[in-house]
Amino acid sequence: MWSSSFLASPHLFSPPKLSLVLSSHRSSSHEKKILCFTQNNTTGINLSKRHLNISTLTLLFSGFLLDKAKSITELDSLQEYTDSNNGFTLLVPSSWIKVEKAGANVLFEEQEKRSNNIGVVVSPVRIKSLEDFGTPQFVADKLINAEKRKESTIEAEVVSVGERSSGQGKVYEFEYKIDSTRGGIKRVFSAAFVSSKKLYLLNVVHSDKPEEPLDSGTRNMLEQVLHSFDALPLTTT
Repeated sequence: MWSSSFLASPHLFSPPKLSLVLSSHRSSSHEKKILCFTQNNTTGINLSKRHLNISTLTLLFSGFLLDKAKSITELDSLQEYTDSNNGFTLLVPSSWIKVEKAGANVLFEEQEKRSNNIGVVVSPVRIKSLEDFGTPQFVADKLINAEKRKESTIEAEVVSVGERSSGQGKVYEFEYKIDSTRGGIKRVFSAAFVSSKKLYLLNVVHSDKPEEPLDSGTRNMLEQVLHSFDALPLTTT
């Protein structure tokens, strides 16, 4: 959520796998003892049945987890999205839908919860690289201060700041949390780079409420989206 005031800066932003472990009893005398117990004692028979029931439930539960993991993987498989006109590419969840929104060059929303979204904004700038503006930490401070100035913001904090190299230069990456009157607590992954005197901004927004925290699988998927954001190779004519 790169705010309009931040974008308007004249310097840069112009516009257990669960399993039941059964011990192996190798002692013949012990085996006889167990056998005798189960044959002549009702409690032993019930205990044996309970073990069987636990084993059955374990297998069913494990199968459920595998099916669920498979369905999540299929639902949130990532596919490449390329914008040749604006010169960028990134990965997006195949189940998310592309929508139109003023101010965004592209926006994808989760079908079941449309406040979870991925958006890209491309704006002209007067600099050739992000390094001309400042360090990743400097940009992160600008970003979070802009968020804090919003009336809807209750609290905002930077979680992490980093950078990586791409074919066209440096890409700054940020992770931060926002508690807002509009949608509660959200996790935001942002990336920015400059190419051909254009600023490219990516925002990946997802709910991260205490009653419904961001799970590790979804987080991993969103981080893959973040790291995939890049400029298309420049072509010579």
